[in-house]
Amino acid sequence: MSTKHCLALGATLFIAVAFGPVHAGDNPKRGAKVYGACAACHSLEPNLHLTGPSLDGLWGKKAASVANFPRYSGALKEQGFIWDEAPLNAWIADPQAFVPGTYMTFRGIDDEKVRGDLIAFLKIAMAPGGAKSAVAQGLINAEMARGQAPEPLATLGPDHQVTGIRHCQSTFFVATADGRQTPFWEMNLRLKIDSSSNGPKGGKPALVPGGMQGDRASIVFSDIEEIGRLVERKC
Repeated sequence: MSTKHCLALGATLFIAVAFGPVHAGDNPKRGAKVYGACAACHSLEPNLHLTGPSLDGLWGKKAASVANFPRYSGALKEQGFIWDEAPLNAWIADPQAFVPGTYMTFRGIDDEKVRGDLIAFLKIAMAPGGAKSAVAQGLINAEMARGQAPEPLATLGPDHQVTGIRHCQSTFFVATADGRQTPFWEMNLRLKIDSSSNGPKGGKPALVPGGMQGDRASIVFSDIEEIGRLVERKC
C-alpha cells in the first residue's frame, strides 16, 4: 500500500475511532458565536482567502482542493477525506493530531458540545453561498462573514496614496499624493503585496499606518514588480 493511501486510511480510522457523529440537537445559532475563532483566519465570501482559504462551498468537497489557494501543507494535500461532520469534528478538536504536519495553528476545541454547535453552523456557512444564508438567517453579520479581511485599499484618500519611496541610510522617505513626505526608520516600514480585489489599484500603492506611536506603517503594492520600480536609493 502506498504512503498516500496509508495516510488517508489512517485519517479515516482516526475519525471513526476517536469521534462520534454530530448530535441532532446541535445549535447553529450557538455555533455562530463560536465561529469568531475561525473568522480570524477564514472568510465565508467566495475567493476571499486570508491566512486560510475561503470556506465558501467547501462542505462536501475534498480537503486541500481550492484551486486558487496555494498555502496548503503537504500533509493536508496527502489526505483524501471530504469536509463533512465527522472530519470537521476531528479537525476542530485537534488539527495537529488529525493531520500531523498541518499548517493549522488552532489549538482545538475540547468540548464536544461546542464542536457540535460550531459544525451545525458550518454546515450552513460552508455550503455554496453560505455567507448570504448565514447573514439572512441572522446567525452572523456581513462583517463576520468577511472575516478579518483588510479594508479595501483602492479608495483611500491622497494622504494614503504613495507616489514615491526614497531610501537614505537607515530611513525610508515616503511621499504621498497630498504632497507630504514622511520618514520611517527602515525597520519600522513593511513592504507588502495584496493582489486580491481588496488591494490597491495598479501603480498606486497604499500607505497603511500601524503601531501605537504612529511611527510604523506598511506600504501595500498590487504587484511584486512595483516594489522595484518605485523604491529608489537616494540621499
